[in-house]
Amino acid sequence: FHSVSKGVFGECGRRGGYLECYNLTAEAMAQLYKLLSIGLCSNLDGQLMVDLMVAPPKPGDPSYDLYHSETRGIFESLQRRAATLSTALQAMEGISCRVVQGSMYAFPCIHLPPKAIAAAKAEGKSPDAFYALRLLAETGICVVPGTGFRQVEGTFHFRTTILPAEDKIALVTERLAEFQKKFMAEFA
Repeated sequence: FHSVSKGVFGECGRRGGYLECYNLTAEAMAQLYKLLSIGLCSNLDGQLMVDLMVAPPKPGDPSYDLYHSETRGIFESLQRRAATLSTALQAMEGISCRVVQGSMYAFPCIHLPPKAIAAAKAEGKSPDAFYALRLLAETGICVVPGTGFRQVEGTFHFRTTILPAEDKIALVTERLAEFQKKFMAEFA
C-alpha cells in the first residue's frame, strides 16, 4: 500500500494510492478486483499524483535536478522536524516517546496523575481525550487521543504530527511543554 498523502510530498487532501499484489491466485485477484471495483475512483488529481509518485523524473529528464533537490529538501526538513518533536517530547515530565522514524506521527505515552484520571472520569471522558481537549482549548494544538488506536488498557497516549512548518514546530513544542508543565502541576 502507498498513498500520495502519506509520502515524502505529504500532499494531504489529495487522494490517490495503489496496492501492489504478488503471488495471489487468479481467483483471489478476481475477488480483490471485484471488491475494489465497488469503491469510488480517486479524482484526476489523485491519479496524476500516483503516476508522479511511482514514475518520478529520471536522471537526464529536464525536471530531474529540480525534483531531486525538492524531494531531498522535503525529506531533510521532515527529519529535522521529527528530531525537534522527539527531543521536546522526551524532555517533558510525564511524557515518554520513541524517536520518530519513518512516519509523520509521534505516539507519546502520557503518564497522567490519578487526579487527572479522576477529573476525566467525572466529566465522562477517557483520560487521554480529557487531556487532548484541554490541550486544544488552552493552546490550539490538536492531537488525537490514543483511545482511537487501541492502546493498551491502563495506558494513555495521543497522536501528533511532525507536519507543522519547520519555522513553526519549535513554537508548537514550546506551547505543548508549557501546557504539560501546567497540567501536571494542576493535577499533582
